[in-house]
Formats: sequence, structure tokens, C-alpha cells
Amino acid sequence: MFRLLITLSLLLAAGVAVAQRPAAKPASPTRPLVVAVPVTGRVFDQATHEALPGATVLFPDLKQVSSTDVDGTFRFANLPRGRFLMQVTFLGYSTVARTVDTGTGQPLEIALVPASTEIGQVVVTGVSASTEMRRSSVPTTVVNRTQLNQAAATNAIDAIAHTPGVSQITTGAGISKPVIRGLSSNRVITLNNGAKQEGQQWGDEHGIEIDEFSIDRAEIIKGPGSLLYGSDGMAGVVNFVAPDPVESGKVVGSLASNYQSNNHLQGYSVMNAGNLNGFNWLVRGSGKIAGDYRNRYDGRVYNSGFRELDGNGYVGLNKSWGYSHLTFNTFNQQVGLVEGDRDSLTGRFIKQTSNGLDAVVEEPVSDSDLRGYGLAVPQQQINHIRIGTDNNFILGQSRLTLNVGWQQNLRREFGNALDINETSLFFQLRTFDYALRYFLPEMNGWNTTVGLSGMDQSNVNKGVEFLIPAYRLLDGGVFGVTKKSFGKFDVSGGLRYDMRRITADPLYLDLYQRPTAAPGEQQKFAGFQSTFRNVSGSVGGSFSATDKLVLKANLSRGFRAPNIAELGSNGKHEGTIRYEIGDPTLKAETSLQLDAGISYVSDHVSLNVDAFQNRIHNYVFPRALLNTAGTGDSIAITGDRAFLYEQGDARLYGGEASIDIHPHPLDWLHFESSYSMVRAVQLNQPEGQRYLPFIPADRVQSEVRVNFRKVPHSRLGNLYARAGIEHTFAQNRFYSAFETETRTPGYTLFNAGLGTDVLNANAKTLFSVFLTGTNLFDVGYQSHLSRLKYAAYNASNGRTGVFNMGRNLSVKLVIPLSFK
Repeated sequence: MFRLLITLSLLLAAGVAVAQRPAAKPASPTRPLVVAVPVTGRVFDQATHEALPGATVLFPDLKQVSSTDVDGTFRFANLPRGRFLMQVTFLGYSTVARTVDTGTGQPLEIALVPASTEIGQVVVTGVSASTEMRRSSVPTTVVNRTQLNQAAATNAIDAIAHTPGVSQITTGAGISKPVIRGLSSNRVITLNNGAKQEGQQWGDEHGIEIDEFSIDRAEIIKGPGSLLYGSDGMAGVVNFVAPDPVESGKVVGSLASNYQSNNHLQGYSVMNAGNLNGFNWLVRGSGKIAGDYRNRYDGRVYNSGFRELDGNGYVGLNKSWGYSHLTFNTFNQQVGLVEGDRDSLTGRFIKQTSNGLDAVVEEPVSDSDLRGYGLAVPQQQINHIRIGTDNNFILGQSRLTLNVGWQQNLRREFGNALDINETSLFFQLRTFDYALRYFLPEMNGWNTTVGLSGMDQSNVNKGVEFLIPAYRLLDGGVFGVTKKSFGKFDVSGGLRYDMRRITADPLYLDLYQRPTAAPGEQQKFAGFQSTFRNVSGSVGGSFSATDKLVLKANLSRGFRAPNIAELGSNGKHEGTIRYEIGDPTLKAETSLQLDAGISYVSDHVSLNVDAFQNRIHNYVFPRALLNTAGTGDSIAITGDRAFLYEQGDARLYGGEASIDIHPHPLDWLHFESSYSMVRAVQLNQPEGQRYLPFIPADRVQSEVRVNFRKVPHSRLGNLYARAGIEHTFAQNRFYSAFETETRTPGYTLFNAGLGTDVLNANAKTLFSVFLTGTNLFDVGYQSHLSRLKYAAYNASNGRTGVFNMGRNLSVKLVIPLSFK
């Protein structure tokens, strides 16, 4: 497969290069052959006309970047001809995004305006081509590298979970899954630099296999992403984007490290990237190790540590015909699974060990068990690898992009104290995915894209326990999207048709619960085939009433096929502490979502308000099976409550509001606050089942922050200090039936941060340091979305479940390197 991907990429690149080469003509001294016209320009301050050296000039769709010299000029020698979106950024100035014709040969004049907040930032997720965020009708949020550096996170999802409208389902410090406006699991698509991440997303205790150090920014779509990505994008899309390519002629690198006090987390990462005459590369290696975290009620939480070792990058060519990159990612993690059982007298956690006579003994953990970085059973081991190609070919006034990838996800769960190497559950998931997009030439201002995407996926059981059947998934869809600007009004829309087929294999077990080919034995899974077809669509607009005021609205139809657990599970799901039974007759979920938003940005204040209403038909949810008496007590199978997946209708509504007050001329001072809310109900259900499970509570975040780009008479740059509170309200709307969920009290956390760049005599950054403190008053709390909230009762203190992390201090150090 690796050779196939390389060969495909090289053949396509060679073919397009030949196709772009002009036909041979007699040599003429007066008419030289020109493949590409250099693109030059100057970036300056609009008011003073002074040059702005060090400004970044980026063509996102071409993955080409340059920076301005001391006189503010820039030059691209190898850009394809055509009309492309160009983005110009400079610290302390408004971002400029402009569509330019790279074939004119005319120098570009870019005037920037000083500003205290970014405006017009370019995003690429969820739209056919790079689009200014303020011009896109789809509600989108960007978390940039600066914000990521200023956060104290233990994984990639934790790093973005404080974004308005975004939360996380957690299983301790090492496992997090994104929640967008109350929906999660297979309703949220995760992209790794534009490529779908496929790694057993159906499990609440299954994390996201992405290296936190590799992320340059996270782009979050809050709303159905089915139009471009098909099934599973009903709630939204999270795209973790790698750093922009290096400027031609440069070779750079970086060293990064992180230490966190609560669980003694150590993280390290080294990166090298370069661009030599269009041959460019990036390679990164990262590692993390963390011990047991602590809080004021549980002390050290036994077996909550994790280890991680990752590698990722790309190598390829950027030429006048476009670019072709070979990408690779490998993610390897071991993470302990907290069970939460306690000794009734001391309240200490219980561990399982062997007595040496083929019997399991339970005993309280010792102090030495809670020190260091060791992991016990149960635990997970995840190994994820992806190899792919990322190609963009210029075909005259049109262009073609092709992304093809192969990925393998190995997920093992170890839970036998008598044989710690026995794989209780072992899933081998292999996926071949593709996405082809053709960008038509612009016609009367309309920019139209057509394409197709899909995947071929297979999952095999290799463990001694069986929760879901082995299966094969075939998926494909075709789509068309278009957009146009009518002065201040930008409109966009599109349609997509999808088909997904899931074929599950039957499984029979013998008396020893081992797989057998004999149909006469116990049937664990019945074979089945389910096919889903659906149409997705979106239409919306963005109206720039003034340079400061933008109004948006969007109507979209999403679609999600049921996952393999919902269709075919038959076993105890340790992650949900229940016995689950699937239903292969389930229908596809469809949603109709309306979004509306308003954005106002001035010299003194920035205000954003987004509201949504989402109606989901055939919403899939687990319902407890009644006992023979017909009461609400669930049937017990192997000692666990039994739940059957079924369907109904659901309605979600809510939104987010944020404000940033930065009184001019005190642009260094910011008062920021945001509010997020979601209401989610199941229609036509009894009282205890009325609310959807795992819905985040309302949340208010407020912060005071100061930023100083340059500290006079010092070698400090980009100095910042911040202090804030995060208040999460009580969650009184919960799925109470069958003791599935309980009320969660509200809580308030205090956080702070301080950081700066340390400069040399030439004002170049020697290193950057970031100090962050979270939960500074060591509040004992449980998030409503924490799965550990439902762990065992602690008789020693009268509290149920395991609490979230207590006070944590984080120190990050980033050292940039330049080799050429």
C-alpha cells in the first residue's frame, strides 16, 4: 500500500506537469518560454506608509508562503497562474484576505490597519476552498497556536474544549472526545490536517489519535458537515491543521517541552521543516508521560496515567503546476482505565492482583502504587498509523485536488489480572479513504466545486471478548457546492448524495466462548447487511452591513448512518458499564439545522452571537429493557443492566455569545467573556427519558488579559498576563431513567497565565515560555460529561464517583531554530 501511494502521487504529479508543459516550438531569442510569472508586492502601514518587515503572506490553497523583507517587499517565484485567495498577517494589524490573479505580473500593494483583534482570518475546513471566516455562512471558530500554547491541556481535545459551544466527554486525563453543541461520538467528524481520522469513534472511552504538539490551529465547524464529508458530520467538524509550509530557501526547526504539576506530566517534541527550491518537508517526533492525577476528595486517582509516542510529517513538491505531498502520522498510546472501586474502611482505591494460585485478589493500593508512571490493568493500548497523499493540480483556470490515504487503528484492552498480556478486546480497523474535488473555472462570479469522497473499511475482532461483530463498510458520495459575492452579500450552497453499506459477519462460540465455524453452537452475532442512502444540503448567506457589522444565516440538512455498535453490538460494554444490544433495522438519522449569527468588531469592542435550532429525525439512543413484570427495572445480563438501541425524534437548540472589550487607546487591555448553552430533548418520551444524555451544562467564561507586543527597555516581546473564572452551572436536565445519569452540581474554577518571548539583540525570538495555572483554589468538582462520575460509591467520604483534576500548574518552553 505504501508503494502504491507513492507511485500514484508521482504519476499524477508527472502527468500534470507534462500536461501543463507548452507544445515544443522553434527556439526564439525574442520569445523565451515562461512557465510562471513571479508574484511580487509590498506590505505597509496604511496610515504611515511605513514598511512592515516580517509580515507573512500565505496562499492557503497552494500551500505557499513568504515573508516581507526589511523594505516590506515579498516575492513568489513559482506560483501557478490563476485566481487564488491570499492572506497577509502581521502581529498587531488586521488580517487581510484578498483574491489575486497571479498571472498579471503586476506588483501587489497591501495596506494593513493596526488593530487589537484579528479580523478576516482565513479558514479551510468545511468549505470547498479557503474562505474568509467572516464571509462564510457556516458558524466556525478557530483556535490558533498562541491560544493552544496558553492552555494547560493533557490531550488534543482538552486543548480546544473551552471554546464556546465545544465540550469534551472524558475518562480521566488521557481520554477525551469532542462534543459540539451537545452531540458527540459518530456525530462529530475529526480531521487530521484535512483527512478523516478513523479510529473506533463509536466508543465513549475511545480518544482521538492526534499528537497535540503537531497542531498549529484547530478549525471547528458548529453545524452539519455532511455536505463535504458525508455521514458522521451531523454535529460538526473539527480539523486539526498542521503548520503552514516553510518559506522557500529556509530550513527551520523547534524544540518544545511541557511539565504539569498535578500528574507530573512530561511532554517533549522536536520538529524540522524546510523548503529548498520547491522540495519541502516537515518531520516531528513527540512524546508524553503522565502519572496518576490528584484532587482534594480522591487524592491520587489510581491508574489514571498514560504514555504517548508520536511521529508525523510530510515530504513533497510545490511547483508552478501545484503541489504533491506524501503524508504520514503514527500515534501510539498506553492509558490506564480507572475503575474506581474503594476499600470501604479507608476509601483507598482497590487493585486486582494474582495470589499465585490462579485466583484474583483485591486489596487497597499502597502509597508506592500511586507514585511514578506505572500502569496497571485494566488499560488500553492504541496504535494508529496513516499514510496518504495530498495533491493539488492546476489545470489552466481550474484545479483538481486528490487526497488518498490508508490508515490502521489497533485498539487493545487488557483487563485480566491473572494474565496481564491477554487482550480482552482487540479491534483491528483498516480504512482506505479518498476525496477528489474539481474546482471549475469562475463563471460570472460563481465559484463551483464538484467532487466525490468515500472509504472502504474493515474491522476484525482479535481479542477473547466480543462486543461488536467483525464488519466491512463501503461508503461513497458525490457533491457539488457553489458560492458567489454580490457586493456585501456572500451566498453559498450545495447538495450531496451518499450511500453507505455495512456488512457484519456472523459469529458462533463454543462452550469455552471461543469462536467456532460450527453454526450449531451458540450464536454471538447474527450476520446482516444494512444499506443507507441519503441527501444532504446547505444554503446560507453572509451580509457585511458595514466593515464592522456582519449578519449570517444558514440552513443545512445533515445525515448519519448508525454505527456498528448501534446496529450489531451484543455484549458488555465496559466503557458504559452496561450490556448493549444493537438493532440492524435502525434507519439513518437526518437533521435540519438553522443557524443565525451576528458579529460586530470595532476599535473598542468585539461581539459575536450565534444561535441554532436542530431537529433530528430517527435519533438513535439506548433504552433499558424492561423486566418480565413490565416495570422500569432493567433486565440483568451477566450481572449488568441491558440496553437496546432504538430511535425517536430529538430537538436541540441554544447558542453562544462572546464579547471582548478592548478600550482604545488601551489596546493592551482586554475584558473577555463568553456564554454557551444547549437544550436537548427527546420528543414523545416519558419524563425520565425526556432529556438527551451527556449534554453539557451552561457555561460562563470571563477573563481579564493584558498584552504587550514589546516591553520598553527590555528583551521581552509578546508579554501577556491573564486571570479568569470558568463557571459551569448545575445540570438539572439529565437522562434520569434507569439511573443512567444523575444531577451534577455547578462549580467555579479560577485560572491564570503568564508568558513572553525572550528576544536577542536583533529582536529575534530566542525562546518562549508559558506559565498556566488551572483550578487554582483546588476545587473538588465533577463534570457532567465525565464518565468517572459514575464510578463506585466511596463510603469513607460519602461521595459517589471519581472527581476531576485538582490544582494544576503548567510550564511550557518553545525554542525556535533556524538552519538556513
